[in-house]
Amino acid sequence: MTSTAPPAPSTSPPPTDENALIAERREKLIAVRARGIAFPNDFKPKDRAAQLASKHGHLENEALEPMAVHVTLGGRLMLKRIMGKASFATLQDATGRIQLFATKDALGDEAYERFKHLDLGDIVGAEGTLFKTRTGELSVRLASLRLLTKSLRPLPDKFHGMADAEDKYRQRYVDLIVDEAARARFVARSKTLSSIRRFMVEHGFMEVETPMLHPIPGGANAKPFVTHHNALDQQMFLRIAPELYLKRLIVGGFERVFEINRSFRNEGISVRHNPEFTMMEFYAAYWNHHDLMDFTEEVLRHAARETAGSAKLTYAGQEVDLESRFARMSVRESLVRHAGLSDAEAGDAAVLRARLTALHEAAPAHWKLPELQFGLFETVVEPLLWQPTFIVDYPVEVSPLARASDADPSVTERFELFITGREYANGFSELNDAEDQAARFQAQAANKEAGDEEAMFYDADFIRALEIGMPPTGGCGIGIDRLVMLLTDSPSIRDVILFPSLRNVSGS
Repeated sequence: MTSTAPPAPSTSPPPTDENALIAERREKLIAVRARGIAFPNDFKPKDRAAQLASKHGHLENEALEPMAVHVTLGGRLMLKRIMGKASFATLQDATGRIQLFATKDALGDEAYERFKHLDLGDIVGAEGTLFKTRTGELSVRLASLRLLTKSLRPLPDKFHGMADAEDKYRQRYVDLIVDEAARARFVARSKTLSSIRRFMVEHGFMEVETPMLHPIPGGANAKPFVTHHNALDQQMFLRIAPELYLKRLIVGGFERVFEINRSFRNEGISVRHNPEFTMMEFYAAYWNHHDLMDFTEEVLRHAARETAGSAKLTYAGQEVDLESRFARMSVRESLVRHAGLSDAEAGDAAVLRARLTALHEAAPAHWKLPELQFGLFETVVEPLLWQPTFIVDYPVEVSPLARASDADPSVTERFELFITGREYANGFSELNDAEDQAARFQAQAANKEAGDEEAMFYDADFIRALEIGMPPTGGCGIGIDRLVMLLTDSPSIRDVILFPSLRNVSGS
């Protein structure tokens, strides 16, 4: 049988009123209902577009057509070209696209006429045999075609897609249909999570689940979302971090635990912040912050290799090297290296305060040297840390859950990992001195009383757990959303969250 080539694509039709198109499609659905079951549920696709391309795409038609490979596919119509007694369409399933070839002779007059009146976006079940057109495109010569789901709303114009980024986030279901790159990002996200889970389990960590609703929020300096539990008649909080519950498990004897799940912070929205975000936290008994930094490097390197195929990446047009050992420097060293200060100036509170004031940044009168150093670091240094860099020796004042250094009690055994000018991980040797932790909670509670909405609450039960005794422990949190941004070269956190938080609009 002679293979047929599809015609050249026609020019884009003039714009049509969407309401008129919807009304027209509803009329078609009325006709479908009149013929019987409008939304059948008995069709079972046995094949997938990508698998067919992989298995048969290399064959010439002379070899393929005599094989009479029968296929059954389900998917959405994305393109359609009507040409008298023979027409082409494109079917898209979860794995990709494949061309359909319909003829009046094979389908019959009635079925072919129905095919001609299908709309782009309709979900169909297709059966037929594989062949290749003269241009070498793998196609299905249809023996039958069934409408499974009538699409009542038209898809975006195939040449322009969804032009408005806000629409992409609000109608992610449409974005995923029309934008192959969007689908690829979320496939990459799934690969990232799967690879990290496997890596953690292979290294002796047990995955656990801890509460999302907390009677006392803790584990980070952040403003929580507040709700009310009717049955208990008490105020509850969406968790800002799982940390304190995971450390309770270390007290209980689970020496290596991790959790990948949501946390919630009632704060701003930006290209790098979403109020609901995904984080992995992991804790290991008998580890310190040096062990954590080594392991965190390995986690990110492994995720990059598994997801992106290499630990040497390109982000926003610049190279990011996750293959080489990550740099390490203290907050004070970073000020000397990146903020243009001498070592003496980096240790002079007056100099730091003046610098922050000149930059029109906050420098409250009660801030001492450690807070001023940290404030200038966040303002000046953080955006400059493009290649992976661990910043260590954080002041005690900004690290209420971290263990103080034995060598210098004014700083903690804490680190944050920065890449592309953003924080990706935060970890430390955990404070396991119950009395020290109680004193720090009291200081945080005092700050809260003074008006600091992000200061921590006093958690008496966590103190009780530490009084039972927690072994020396290291813990770290890794931002999964930002990691996926890096691995997929995505500029906004909204691009890697399926349904990001958005302001309500009329009609939504």
